[in-house]
Amino acid sequence: MQANVSSSMLKSIGQIHISVKDYDRAKAFYGDVLGLEMLFEFAEQRMAFFDCGGVRLYLGVPSSPEYAANSFLYYRVDDIGAAYDRLQKAGVDFLHPPQAIHRTEDNELWMAGFRDSEGNFAQLMCDKPIAG
Repeated sequence: MQANVSSSMLKSIGQIHISVKDYDRAKAFYGDVLGLEMLFEFAEQRMAFFDCGGVRLYLGVPSSPEYAANSFLYYRVDDIGAAYDRLQKAGVDFLHPPQAIHRTEDNELWMAGFRDSEGNFAQLMCDKPIAG
């Protein structure tokens, strides 16, 4: 299989599915704790859709084990310290506090890892300009 990256038809991520164990708990976490806007839901099928900066997050209970695969999500924030403090006060259990993980000539990439209400790994991420 050969891919032509320079002319890819893929332009951006439109939707990300997140497998959840407890639908109501996950819906509350993403809506109330993370503060994402719910776009719509299909409650009977236990599916909820949230907006995250133009990317749709789809929460759903897997219908069988082969659909329970997971991805890591990285949430871009403007102020990682403020986001970390707010989420920690809301009861989010962080795996590590904000820390610089990469430095370039112009900025540092900072991340803080946590697990959501369903045990899925996620990170806050923020590019911080390096002061002259």
